Amino acid sequence: MSDILVQDRPNPEDVIDGHLIDGRIVASTRSFEVIDPATGQPFSTCPDADAEQLDAAVAAARRAFPAWAALGFARRREYLHVLADAITAAADELAPLLTREHGKPIEQARMELSLSGHHIKQLAALGLSDEVLRDDEKGRVELRYHPLGVVGAIAPWNFPVALAMHKVAQALYTGNTLVLKPSPYTPLTTLAIGRLAANLLPAGVLNVVAGGNDLGAWMTAHPGIDKITFTGSVATGKKVMASAAATLKRITLELGGNDATLVLDDADLDAAAAGIARSGFYNCGQICMAIKRVYVADAVHDALLDKLVIAVGKLKVGPGSQPGMDMGPIQNRVQYDKVRAYLTDAVARPGAQVLLGGQVPEGDGYFIQPTLIAGLADDAPLVCEEQFGPVLPVLSFASVDDAVTRANDSRFGLGASVWSRDEARAKAVADRLMAGTVWINRHGLNESDVPFGGMKESGYGREHGVLGIRSYQELQVVSRPAN
Repeated sequence: MSDILVQDRPNPEDVIDGHLIDGRIVASTRSFEVIDPATGQPFSTCPDADAEQLDAAVAAARRAFPAWAALGFARRREYLHVLADAITAAADELAPLLTREHGKPIEQARMELSLSGHHIKQLAALGLSDEVLRDDEKGRVELRYHPLGVVGAIAPWNFPVALAMHKVAQALYTGNTLVLKPSPYTPLTTLAIGRLAANLLPAGVLNVVAGGNDLGAWMTAHPGIDKITFTGSVATGKKVMASAAATLKRITLELGGNDATLVLDDADLDAAAAGIARSGFYNCGQICMAIKRVYVADAVHDALLDKLVIAVGKLKVGPGSQPGMDMGPIQNRVQYDKVRAYLTDAVARPGAQVLLGGQVPEGDGYFIQPTLIAGLADDAPLVCEEQFGPVLPVLSFASVDDAVTRANDSRFGLGASVWSRDEARAKAVADRLMAGTVWINRHGLNESDVPFGGMKESGYGREHGVLGIRSYQELQVVSRPAN
């Protein structure tokens, strides 16, 4: 591997807190503040790329593309393994920065960085060979797959490193070059990884540029970018799709969800309560595929609630920098205000029962206590919209048909789950749920060698697995006569 490492560029530490463009760390003339959500106060600034710097990053990626595409999968895999190892090795060093800008507990920040390295390697291990459709007296027909060119990746703030590195791995492994934009809420750790990558990858193969909403809009409209991969809200995803249409860019949209979980009357209630507490509140509920609606069979409704209150009540909430926390704050003020509005509306509705939490602590930071609310109707915003926070509605159902109908009555269709001791029964229910992924007796497991994405407004296309990574390639049919 040493013969392909890039070692001839200036030390990236010569410029601090810059963008990675064409293998060099580049400063900006303007910047924006980065907020610590545990205090609600700025703690650092981030360089803000202008349109000219985006043009430079796209041009660098375009220049680097032919040589990178020609390397082949095995050589590109070696580069990605080196990058993955560097990220994993830097996990202890970078975790405090990730916690500071995101708010998540330090142990979870360290895990996100380590898992990013794991998923890079997992994605770069996928077999992506060409295919032969026919080889007979009619002739030989082959399917060949080519890289698209320059990919623009727009990453979200909830898992800023992991979800960005998924896009890096898929784009680079398939022979594309990349321009990556982190969220303006959580840009700093991704820029730090850009500094790591500066001397590990050939110039221009990976470019990292930070900026606000204008930068994202410039990327989706840029004529030099061949594909946009975006993870974020449904509303922004629609804007990305509309903007990309002008140049017929290929797009992959991994958008929001309002995942329902169905607890049947024969479920293991201890396992269900533990799984719901974990999936509904991990990362402060800020996960696209988190459980966001709980439907429980009438016969076990009260018993499940008792167990769920105990399980969720054990979660420790506080600044992520303090060891032993299970939950930190909501990541940003905009989302914090949205979750507070959902909570305020839900508590005021007739019949609402606050089983746990319901409090917004006084003091600094964007903290909301883990909250369980029963007694809401299906048209309550907390039920029918995506709250993306630690406030979970629990509803009852009289029949499985009723539960399936209500779970499917949503413009979202990302994930769902079913809890039952009868595997055949659970699978029959799962088959009826309109969601891109349905889990049985668990929720949220997502390895990167398995395709992931949503139905309806929860997304367009898939990420991960062979099916997802193929979306970073262009299909070509080669047909010739029989010999």
